[in-house]
Amino acid sequence: MRFTKMQGAGNDYVYINAFVEALPSDLPALARQISDRHFGVGGDGMILVGPSERGDARMRMFNNDGSESEMCGNGIRCVAKLVYDHGIARKQELHIETGRGVLKLRVFPNSTGKVERVRVNMGQPILAASEIPTTLTGERVIDAPLPIAEWIANPPAWFVECGIDPRMTCVSMGNPHVTIYCHDVSKVPLTTIGPELENAATFPRRINVHFVQVHSPTEATMRTWERGSGITLACGTGACAVAVAGVLTGRTGRRLLAHLPGGDLELEWPSDSDSVFMTGPATEVFQGEWPQP
Repeated sequence: MRFTKMQGAGNDYVYINAFVEALPSDLPALARQISDRHFGVGGDGMILVGPSERGDARMRMFNNDGSESEMCGNGIRCVAKLVYDHGIARKQELHIETGRGVLKLRVFPNSTGKVERVRVNMGQPILAASEIPTTLTGERVIDAPLPIAEWIANPPAWFVECGIDPRMTCVSMGNPHVTIYCHDVSKVPLTTIGPELENAATFPRRINVHFVQVHSPTEATMRTWERGSGITLACGTGACAVAVAGVLTGRTGRRLLAHLPGGDLELEWPSDSDSVFMTGPATEVFQGEWPQP
């Protein structure tokens, strides 16, 4: 089975062209095996690109623990690159079916005809607490107390050292996200706090966790603990959620340059549009063949 390794701002996945490749019946097992960084190809997960009755292609995304997610912002940019570069649909405006509906993307080819950057209409953010989903009461979760009471009542030393604001803002971009602000994002112990928040009872479908350090109304640095994958170099839907959270809490404006460990993403939530827009890189790393059992 042929595959293509791709990454967007360091968020890397193994892509399989399901237009031509025969897939095994146990896709979660394949995702775990092929994305294993020691015994497989290695990646944050696996993404299938196949036929769609609603768009140019359909994207299915699996985390490296085998769980299936609704969407991946960095992943969908690479889907657009694969669809364009590999001749599935040679159009600069593409429609890709995802777990959160059909999204519109614009590709920007370079002088050699290969896509380097992609702009995605990520759709309207979901703000209702029950639809994110969370178990919290009220219409929206904006600057609400963190769901781990002991961190607020008796903050650990690292909590104080990072300058963590003990409040959170929750947004869904088709998948659930929580944004937490701090003074020094580089010191946040993601492996300690990430799993605790991801699996907190407040979030019945688990959640993606983002810590954000604001530099100005137009610029911020973020680090991510992804649901089902752990620490990742970037999260596109998460960056969109961070942009929305910044507007909702008054910390940042409607245009935001987000610095992630794997690179930068440009976000925009225009006042005259319900949709969030994301622009960023898409890179093919290599192609190979995975031995079928």
